[in-house]
Amino acid sequence: FVRTTTGRQNNFTTGRIYKAVIEKERRGDYLGSTVQVIPHITDEIKHAIHSGSGGFDVCLVEIGGTVGDIESLPFLEAIRQIALEDQDVRVLYIHLTLIPVVGGGGGEVKTKPTQHSVKELRSIGIQPDILLCRASQPLTDDARRKIALFTNVSPQAVISAVDLDDIYRIPLWFREQKLDQIVLDRLQIDAPRADLSEWEHVVESRRNCTSQVEIAMVGKYVNLVDAYMSLNEALQHAGIQSRTRVRIRYIDSEELI
Repeated sequence: FVRTTTGRQNNFTTGRIYKAVIEKERRGDYLGSTVQVIPHITDEIKHAIHSGSGGFDVCLVEIGGTVGDIESLPFLEAIRQIALEDQDVRVLYIHLTLIPVVGGGGGEVKTKPTQHSVKELRSIGIQPDILLCRASQPLTDDARRKIALFTNVSPQAVISAVDLDDIYRIPLWFREQKLDQIVLDRLQIDAPRADLSEWEHVVESRRNCTSQVEIAMVGKYVNLVDAYMSLNEALQHAGIQSRTRVRIRYIDSEELI
């Protein structure tokens, strides 16, 4: 989606961060001081972020997990500090949150989980600028206004991240809600209107395939499809280019013996 070649430094885990801190402590880099989550762990996280952002105008940082979990707290604290320490860096916080729908399609939308999630973020010093509200149905204007009121977020920045039948429709869906312009305005970036004609072509090609092919994929870990994500996506991309619907049939290699 971002057309950027990424490497090892663009992905770091909690284990990698802690390992780096332990190695520094063993070398004596901390001069015998007591190693703590703050500042040592958070400083290492900030260092990892800055290392992966060199040479770019915008650095996109994704933090997994759930707000309130102890595992994610050092990472959230680190991004809070980044916005506080460097006034020349403009930071935009986008919070992905779940909007449950009770009663299936057309049911009642529950905004309480989102309210509490944002409350947790604000309690540690982070005020989201944009909310991506994941739900099985589009947000109504009333739900959007209610979420905005209780989370201190502009109604225009409460984005309906509804489940779509095709992942490649997502850029077009977000553009309809002017998410791209909101981000540019908040980061004070001047840019021409995005040309999404290529995405429109991709969606149209997937909807109107002229042929179909079934490919057998033999592997040891076929029960975990994500293990072959890169290969799966490469096949789908080839299908888009040739207007071919690609169906993948997974075969456990152990069953072939």
